[in-house]
Amino acid sequence: MGVIATLLLAAGLAMDAAAVSIGARASGRAFGRRAAFRLGFHFGLFQFLMPVLGWLAGSAFVALVAAVDHWVAFVLLAAIGGHMIWGGLHPESEAPTFDPSRGWTLIMLSIATSIDALAVGLSLAFLQADIWTIAAVIGVVTAGLSALGFWLGARLGVVFGHRMTVAGGLVLLGVGIRILVEHLGG
Repeated sequence: MGVIATLLLAAGLAMDAAAVSIGARASGRAFGRRAAFRLGFHFGLFQFLMPVLGWLAGSAFVALVAAVDHWVAFVLLAAIGGHMIWGGLHPESEAPTFDPSRGWTLIMLSIATSIDALAVGLSLAFLQADIWTIAAVIGVVTAGLSALGFWLGARLGVVFGHRMTVAGGLVLLGVGIRILVEHLGG
Protein backbone atom coordinates (compact mmCIF):
# COMPACT_ATOMS: atom_id res chain seq x y z
CA MET A 1 0.00 0.00 0.00
CA GLY A 2 1.43 3.36 -1.04
CA VAL A 3 2.10 6.38 1.12
CA ILE A 4 -0.78 8.45 -0.29
CA ALA A 5 -3.25 5.57 0.02
CA THR A 6 -2.14 4.99 3.60
CA LEU A 7 -2.55 8.67 4.48
CA LEU A 8 -6.00 8.81 2.87
CA LEU A 9 -7.05 5.67 4.74
CA ALA A 10 -5.74 7.14 7.99
CA ALA A 11 -7.52 10.45 7.44
CA GLY A 12 -10.77 8.70 6.61
CA LEU A 13 -10.64 6.57 9.74
CA ALA A 14 -9.71 9.61 11.86
CA MET A 15 -12.72 11.73 10.89
CA ASP A 16 -15.10 10.26 13.48
CA ALA A 17 -12.57 10.75 16.26
CA ALA A 18 -11.87 14.33 15.15
CA ALA A 19 -15.61 15.10 15.11
CA VAL A 20 -16.01 13.67 18.61
CA SER A 21 -13.05 15.77 19.81
CA ILE A 22 -14.63 18.91 18.39
CA GLY A 23 -17.87 18.11 20.18
CA ALA A 24 -16.16 17.25 23.45
CA ARG A 25 -14.34 20.58 23.61
CA ALA A 26 -17.10 22.72 22.16
CA SER A 27 -19.49 21.43 24.82
CA GLY A 28 -17.35 23.04 27.50
CA ARG A 29 -17.06 19.71 29.35
CA ALA A 30 -13.46 18.99 28.36
CA PHE A 31 -10.78 21.65 28.32
CA GLY A 32 -7.06 22.16 28.60
CA ARG A 33 -3.97 20.51 27.22
CA ARG A 34 -4.44 17.36 29.27
CA ALA A 35 -7.92 16.74 27.84
CA ALA A 36 -6.59 17.35 24.31
CA PHE A 37 -3.79 14.89 25.00
CA ARG A 38 -6.12 12.27 26.51
CA LEU A 39 -8.50 12.43 23.55
CA GLY A 40 -5.74 12.42 20.94
CA PHE A 41 -3.78 9.68 22.70
CA HIS A 42 -6.72 7.35 23.30
CA PHE A 43 -8.30 7.84 19.89
CA GLY A 44 -4.90 7.34 18.24
CA LEU A 45 -4.11 4.28 20.37
CA PHE A 46 -7.44 2.61 19.63
CA GLN A 47 -7.16 3.46 15.92
CA PHE A 48 -3.72 1.82 15.99
CA LEU A 49 -4.84 -1.27 17.91
CA MET A 50 -8.06 -2.06 16.07
CA PRO A 51 -6.52 -2.66 12.60
CA VAL A 52 -3.84 -4.79 14.24
CA LEU A 53 -6.51 -6.82 16.06
CA GLY A 54 -8.51 -7.20 12.85
CA TRP A 55 -5.39 -8.30 11.02
CA LEU A 56 -4.54 -10.83 13.73
CA ALA A 57 -8.05 -12.09 14.37
CA GLY A 58 -8.72 -13.47 10.91
CA SER A 59 -11.91 -13.76 8.97
CA ALA A 60 -13.97 -15.90 11.37
CA PHE A 61 -13.87 -13.45 14.28
CA VAL A 62 -14.30 -10.36 12.15
CA ALA A 63 -17.28 -11.92 10.38
CA LEU A 64 -18.97 -12.30 13.76
CA VAL A 65 -18.12 -8.75 14.82
CA ALA A 66 -19.05 -7.28 11.43
CA ALA A 67 -22.63 -8.42 11.94
CA VAL A 68 -23.02 -6.19 15.01
CA ASP A 69 -20.16 -3.66 14.99
CA HIS A 70 -22.33 -0.88 13.61
CA TRP A 71 -24.95 -1.49 16.33
CA VAL A 72 -22.30 -1.41 19.07
CA ALA A 73 -20.88 1.86 17.75
CA PHE A 74 -24.36 3.35 17.38
CA VAL A 75 -25.48 2.40 20.91
CA LEU A 76 -22.29 3.74 22.51
CA LEU A 77 -22.35 7.02 20.59
CA ALA A 78 -26.12 7.48 20.98
CA ALA A 79 -25.95 6.89 24.74
CA ILE A 80 -23.13 9.38 25.26
CA GLY A 81 -24.59 11.86 22.76
CA GLY A 82 -28.05 11.57 24.33
CA HIS A 83 -26.53 12.22 27.74
CA MET A 84 -24.81 15.34 26.43
CA ILE A 85 -27.97 16.59 24.70
CA TRP A 86 -30.05 16.06 27.82
CA GLY A 87 -27.42 17.80 29.94
CA GLY A 88 -27.28 20.73 27.51
CA LEU A 89 -31.04 21.16 27.60
CA HIS A 90 -31.13 20.78 31.40
CA PRO A 91 -27.84 22.34 32.58
CA GLU A 92 -29.06 22.67 36.16
CA SER A 93 -29.37 18.88 36.46
CA GLU A 94 -26.02 18.04 34.91
CA ALA A 95 -23.02 17.65 37.17
CA PRO A 96 -20.44 20.20 36.01
CA THR A 97 -17.65 17.63 36.29
CA PHE A 98 -18.83 15.42 33.39
CA ASP A 99 -15.81 15.24 31.11
CA PRO A 100 -15.88 13.07 27.95
CA SER A 101 -12.08 12.99 27.98
CA ARG A 102 -11.96 10.86 31.14
CA GLY A 103 -12.82 7.41 32.44
CA TRP A 104 -15.23 4.97 30.87
CA THR A 105 -16.75 7.63 28.66
CA LEU A 106 -13.38 8.10 26.97
CA ILE A 107 -12.93 4.35 26.58
CA MET A 108 -16.42 3.94 25.08
CA LEU A 109 -15.82 6.84 22.68
CA SER A 110 -12.45 5.35 21.70
CA ILE A 111 -14.02 1.97 20.94
CA ALA A 112 -17.01 3.44 19.14
CA THR A 113 -14.89 5.60 16.83
CA SER A 114 -12.45 2.80 15.99
CA ILE A 115 -14.63 -0.24 15.37
CA ASP A 116 -14.49 0.24 11.59
CA ALA A 117 -10.71 0.01 11.82
CA LEU A 118 -11.12 -3.64 12.87
CA ALA A 119 -12.59 -4.50 9.46
CA VAL A 120 -9.89 -2.43 7.77
CA GLY A 121 -7.32 -4.59 9.53
CA LEU A 122 -8.93 -7.72 8.12
CA SER A 123 -8.83 -6.23 4.63
CA LEU A 124 -5.18 -5.38 5.08
CA ALA A 125 -4.47 -9.00 6.05
CA PHE A 126 -5.95 -10.13 2.71
CA LEU A 127 -3.73 -7.63 0.93
CA GLN A 128 -0.71 -8.87 2.89
CA ALA A 129 0.03 -5.26 3.80
CA ASP A 130 2.57 -4.14 6.39
CA ILE A 131 0.08 -3.80 9.25
CA TRP A 132 2.50 -2.28 11.75
CA THR A 133 3.48 0.67 9.56
CA ILE A 134 -0.06 1.29 8.35
CA ALA A 135 -1.54 1.01 11.86
CA ALA A 136 1.12 3.39 13.20
CA VAL A 137 0.26 5.96 10.51
CA ILE A 138 -3.46 5.55 11.27
CA GLY A 139 -2.81 6.06 14.99
CA VAL A 140 -0.60 9.12 14.54
CA VAL A 141 -2.94 10.78 12.04
CA THR A 142 -5.93 10.12 14.31
CA ALA A 143 -4.13 11.51 17.35
CA GLY A 144 -3.13 14.64 15.44
CA LEU A 145 -6.54 15.28 13.88
CA SER A 146 -8.26 14.64 17.22
CA ALA A 147 -6.04 17.18 18.98
CA LEU A 148 -6.60 19.65 16.13
CA GLY A 149 -10.35 19.04 16.37
CA PHE A 150 -10.22 19.65 20.10
CA TRP A 151 -8.69 23.10 19.59
CA LEU A 152 -11.21 23.89 16.85
CA GLY A 153 -13.96 22.92 19.30
CA ALA A 154 -12.57 25.44 21.78
CA ARG A 155 -13.19 28.25 19.29
CA LEU A 156 -16.73 27.05 18.63
CA GLY A 157 -17.47 26.78 22.36
CA VAL A 158 -16.48 30.40 22.95
CA VAL A 159 -18.74 31.61 20.16
CA PHE A 160 -21.79 29.48 20.93
CA GLY A 161 -21.57 28.82 24.69
CA HIS A 162 -23.71 26.15 26.36
CA ARG A 163 -25.58 25.40 23.14
CA MET A 164 -22.45 23.56 22.09
CA THR A 165 -23.21 20.83 24.64
CA VAL A 166 -26.34 20.04 22.65
CA ALA A 167 -24.41 20.40 19.39
CA GLY A 168 -21.67 18.08 20.67
CA GLY A 169 -24.27 15.50 21.62
CA LEU A 170 -25.88 15.85 18.20
CA VAL A 171 -22.49 15.32 16.56
CA LEU A 172 -22.02 12.07 18.49
CA LEU A 173 -25.54 10.96 17.66
CA GLY A 174 -25.00 11.90 14.01
CA VAL A 175 -21.75 9.92 13.82
CA GLY A 176 -23.55 6.93 15.33
CA ILE A 177 -26.44 7.23 12.87
CA ARG A 178 -24.02 7.60 9.95
CA ILE A 179 -22.19 4.42 10.97
CA LEU A 180 -25.49 2.58 11.29
CA VAL A 181 -26.85 3.81 7.95
CA GLU A 182 -23.60 3.01 6.12
CA HIS A 183 -23.60 -0.55 7.40
CA LEU A 184 -27.31 -1.21 6.97
CA GLY A 185 -27.48 0.46 3.56
CA GLY A 186 -24.29 -1.04 2.16
